[in-house]
Amino acid sequence: MKKLIGFIALFLVVTIGGLASFLFLAPRPSDTTDVSIFEGDASLIDYCDLPELDGSGLNATQIPKAYTPGCGWETFPQPVLAGCTEPLADGVVDMRGLWLAETGAIGHVERIEQCGDRTVVTTSGIIHDFHTDGTLANGSRDIEPPRCMNTLVSIEFNDEGVMEFSPFGLPFTIVTRRMDGDTLVWAYPAVEGDTRMKRICKLPDRYLGYQLRD
Repeated sequence: MKKLIGFIALFLVVTIGGLASFLFLAPRPSDTTDVSIFEGDASLIDYCDLPELDGSGLNATQIPKAYTPGCGWETFPQPVLAGCTEPLADGVVDMRGLWLAETGAIGHVERIEQCGDRTVVTTSGIIHDFHTDGTLANGSRDIEPPRCMNTLVSIEFNDEGVMEFSPFGLPFTIVTRRMDGDTLVWAYPAVEGDTRMKRICKLPDRYLGYQLRD
């Protein structure tokens, strides 16, 4: 029994130590972000005018993956997938648009871009860019402001059309997004209850990039 307890304790120490090392010491991935997304004024865009996903332009794999700059952007970036017109992949629920929270994390703003099986969520100082194929390799490898903490998450849609975020590819979910009619519903551990968001066409004049982390 003592040996078993000792083994479990050692396993926990190694696991927790390894996780802590990754979260705070792992090097950042190579930055392939197109610098043009940090140029211009994203508040001038009509986010209700969604692009036609008719296959006439670029596909999801032709656009470089974007990453959160430094420990978080200070000016809302331009759209990452602006030139992508690849139709949404099978099983992908259309969540595109600019969203403003009316319940839960009231005032939270986020932009969701999609084409193919790729999604980019821009909010609260971060840029989460990923494919919803359930793999870590194509998931969100990012930096979480304000502590510059590394994150690694696999993302996929379940059979009910819910977008599920699983840390390190583990068999449990920490964040979800789903559509309820024309309302985006976001569940996040730091916020009690669901956050329900309405679609808006323009960035709010006083949007604060670091209101909440995602």
